[in-house]
Amino acid sequence: MTGLSLQDKVALITGSSRNIGKAIAIRLSDAGANVIVNYVSNVEAAKETVDFINARGVGKAIAIQSDVSSVDSAGKLVAETVAAFGKIDILVLNAAIMGNKPIASADEAYYDAHFNINVKGPFFTTKFAVPHMPPGGRVIFFSTHLTVQSVITPNYVVYAATKAAVEQFSRVLSKDLGTKGITVNTVSPGPTATSLFFEGKSEELIKKFEAFSPFNRLGQPEDIAGSVLFLAGPDAAWVSGVNLRVCGAATV
Repeated sequence: MTGLSLQDKVALITGSSRNIGKAIAIRLSDAGANVIVNYVSNVEAAKETVDFINARGVGKAIAIQSDVSSVDSAGKLVAETVAAFGKIDILVLNAAIMGNKPIASADEAYYDAHFNINVKGPFFTTKFAVPHMPPGGRVIFFSTHLTVQSVITPNYVVYAATKAAVEQFSRVLSKDLGTKGITVNTVSPGPTATSLFFEGKSEELIKKFEAFSPFNRLGQPEDIAGSVLFLAGPDAAWVSGVNLRVCGAATV
C-alpha cells in the first residue's frame, strides 16, 4: 500500500468498474483519494469494486452510473460527483471501446460508437469537470501504443484514430489548463491483459502482442495504475503535456 499522497483528494475515473479503470481506482484510493467508480451497465462489477475499496478503510468509494458518450450523461456524472464531494481534483478519462474492424467492414454505426465514447466522452467530461477543479488538479487522458506502433494491424483503423484525437486534446489543454494550475497528461498503455484486450483474439495473436515487448509479456492493469498514481500525485506537479507510454518498450 502506498503512502497517503492523495489524502482528501477526489478522483473521478471513467470506466472504472473493471480492468484498468478498476486497478486505477484501487491504487488512488490506497493513496488516500476518495474515488468515483463510473460504470455504464454492469452494476454488479461497480458494487464489487466499491465494496472492495471501502473495505480497505483508506479512501472512500462511491459508484455513479453514466454513459459518457452522451453529453447529458457526462454532465450528470460530473454534477453527481460534485454533489457528493464538492470538487474534482483528479480526472482520469479511461472509458473507451476498442473494436477491430478494417475499413472494408466498418460501418457508420461502428465509426460513430468509437468516436462518441472515445472522443466526445472525454472531451465533454473534461469540459464539465474543469470548473470544479482547484489549482493543482490533474487531468489524465488515455491513448494507446497503436498511435505510434511500427507494426500495426489494419483492424484498428478507427480505434487508433480516436486515440490520436485524444492525444491532441491533451497537448492543447496542457497549455490552456496550465493557466489554471491544472496539469494535463496522457497515458498510452501497450497491450494489457484485460477482458477488452482479449475479446476476439486468438492465442496465436495474443502471443504476437506479447512479443512486441522485449519482456515478452502483456502489461497488467496494475502496471498502468502505478503510472496514473505518479501523474496524479505531488511528484508530478511539473509534468504536463506529456504522453507517458507504459508499454514495456513495445513501441521502440
